[in-house]
Amino acid sequence: MKILITGSEGFFGSHLVERLVKKGHKLKCLVLYNAFNNFGWLDSLSKNITKKIQIITGDIRDENIINSAIKNNDCVINLAALIGIPYSYNAAKSYVDTNILGTLKLLEAAKLYKIKKFIHTSTSEVYGTPKYVPIDENHPLVGQSPYAATKIAADQLAISFHRSFDQPVTIIRPFNTFGPRQSARAIIPTIILQILNGNKVLKLGNTDTRRDFTFIDDTISGFEAILKKKPFGEVINLGTGYDYSIKDLVKIISKEMSTKVEIELDKKRLRPKKSEVLRLKANNGKARKILNWKPKYIKQKGFIAAIRKTIDWYSDSENLQNFKGDSYNI
Repeated sequence: MKILITGSEGFFGSHLVERLVKKGHKLKCLVLYNAFNNFGWLDSLSKNITKKIQIITGDIRDENIINSAIKNNDCVINLAALIGIPYSYNAAKSYVDTNILGTLKLLEAAKLYKIKKFIHTSTSEVYGTPKYVPIDENHPLVGQSPYAATKIAADQLAISFHRSFDQPVTIIRPFNTFGPRQSARAIIPTIILQILNGNKVLKLGNTDTRRDFTFIDDTISGFEAILKKKPFGEVINLGTGYDYSIKDLVKIISKEMSTKVEIELDKKRLRPKKSEVLRLKANNGKARKILNWKPKYIKQKGFIAAIRKTIDWYSDSENLQNFKGDSYNI
């Protein structure tokens, strides 16, 4: 299958590129242009992978770039988005421009060139603090941050194109995915990197919040499953159905790293009170039924195995070097 992946240079994107090349798909990889000729995590992939992909630099907000990139493909997987919640409090317009208007341009181009499959990536943050758990796809959507609000809008645009133009759109909604290559601003890398940096007192925000942490391998297998099906017009959660508090994470990670730590509240890491999402726990029944998808890294044994893989990756000296100097996070 000929596939355009936007946001291909990021955490999700690089893992997806790696997996899909091995499965024999022909990929165009859109990378956000920068003056340093840097292709993000794609630069870390083996030459056996990168020699088989076509990298295009550009921006999903640019209509000419998008039209050129989408043409002659069978499928679009949209991973491109501004994702940092804290930054969205200060730069809401940037999130509107990229997450909403950028998605609109992709949808319009996909419609123009009659793309056979459009997979749009959402986020569990769109549910806000839940009215019930586990959270299914019928749960109300609540924008508790500018980031979440723009993702809700993008999701609704995607669904509207399916309803209005019969466009073959599927929305995939991952819960808190973690693993190698994740940004240091995410909570699991933050804990690991602070410990690797020798900190005995970890600076963290709210440690009572709970999240459904899903290992990257399981999330990527969900994308693969959608490529084999035609769940058009559907929104599909990808999560384990288990959740852990941030305090739980600290205990598990510090034990696996054979160190004792304490926690210190860092007010810079707190969200505004009404913006904090207190709990996210997925109902993945729809993914199991429609996609025949089952996460492998579940329950305590599976979760700890995934944490171990993540710790091992960040502990590698070459990988660790990529995160040096980021004082906010480590």
